[in-house]
Order: sequence, then C-alpha cells, then structure tokens
Amino acid sequence: MKRFYRAVDFAPRGGRFEVTLDAKPLASPGKRSFLLGEAVARAVAAEWRAQGETVKFDTMPIMLLAARAVDLVGPERARVIGEVAGFAQTDMLCYRAEGPGDLVARQEAAWQPWLDWVAQRYGARLAVVGGVMHEEQPAAALAALRAAVAAHDDWRLSALMQATQVLGSLVLGLAVVTDAASPDQAIAAAELDEAYQSEKWGDDPEALKRRATAARDVAAAARFVGLLDG
Repeated sequence: MKRFYRAVDFAPRGGRFEVTLDAKPLASPGKRSFLLGEAVARAVAAEWRAQGETVKFDTMPIMLLAARAVDLVGPERARVIGEVAGFAQTDMLCYRAEGPGDLVARQEAAWQPWLDWVAQRYGARLAVVGGVMHEEQPAAALAALRAAVAAHDDWRLSALMQATQVLGSLVLGLAVVTDAASPDQAIAAAELDEAYQSEKWGDDPEALKRRATAARDVAAAARFVGLLDG
C-alpha cells in the first residue's frame, strides 16, 4: 500500500491514547476504534512513522498485535480462548522421540523443566507421551490451562495467541507472555528437533528463513506484553 500520510502523532483521549495520521484518528483494519495504552500507542506511532513510500504491515508487529486484539480477540473472545487452550491437548513438549538416545536426552533436558513449571504455576500436570500417537491429557490439567488462558485480557491474549501458534506449544507461549522464558529460550526449545536434524544433515535455507520469522514473531509478542505492562 502506498504511503498516504505525512505526519504521525498520538494524543490522550478518554484515559487512553489515540494515534493520528495527518491529524485523523487511526482506526483498526476492521474499522474499529483504536484506543491504546501510552507505551503501545507510542510504539504503533513509531512504526507508522518509520514507513517509507510503501506501507508494509509485516514491518509493523506492534500494530498487528494491537489490531488482532481489537478486531479478532475482542469480538471472538470465546473462540480464541478455545483455540489457544486447545494447544494443550497436543502440546509439542509432551510428545517425545523414542530414539536416538541423544535426542531423547536433549528433549528431556530442554522440555521437562517447562512442563514442571506449568504444573507448579497453574496446577496443570500434562502427561508425556513417547512417539507421535495422540494421548488424551488429564481433564484437570486441560481445565486449569483453559482458565489460565481466559485470565488474559484481550491485549495479552493477542500476544499469547501469536506466541502459542508460532511455538506450537501453549506451555512455551505462557512462559513467554509471563516473562518466565525469554523469546530466545522459547525458540530454542521449540526448534530443538529441527536444530538436531540440522546438526546431522546441514541447514536448509527455507528452514532457516522459517526460524528467523518465528523468532521475530515471538519477540514481538514478548515486546507487546512488555509495553502493556510498562
């Protein structure tokens, strides 16, 4: 999209902040009112200000997360909670290789501490499965994790949704948005199997590109929560 504005600013309105383009209020892509906390508004304004002759939304991660909160999470909150909580049923950290032994050991060392963390923090003890065959998780653990997801407001749920989808793990997504894990730690855990294969067979350019995109998106989710908390 060609840049259609010159000046970007933000100003207080109704206890929150409104970003303006040429003094006109910025709406969400869904045409909804777009009132933000000060730190998020400042970041969104900076992203719009940094655009060149063409507006590239993939260079505006905070804008996209805020828009998701307004246009998707708010109107469809129950569905989003169910979708995000549903990752607990097949959380990547619960499905372990049956061999070779060094991979099994790496998964245990990298993944089990996060399963122990989520059990301690949320009272959700997930079962570990050898192989890829689906195994139903304990109902109490699933209920506890659904409650943990539902406890997030729309803004934080937007970040949790993104982190969980990218990482393939609700456990790691929760760790990122609660600042228990850094984005780098979460990505390293999520990409453990691919890293192991790369050591054996070499890096695949497309896989490297996917990892870079995943790292960017998880870092954006963590930063977004940091701005909300700030």
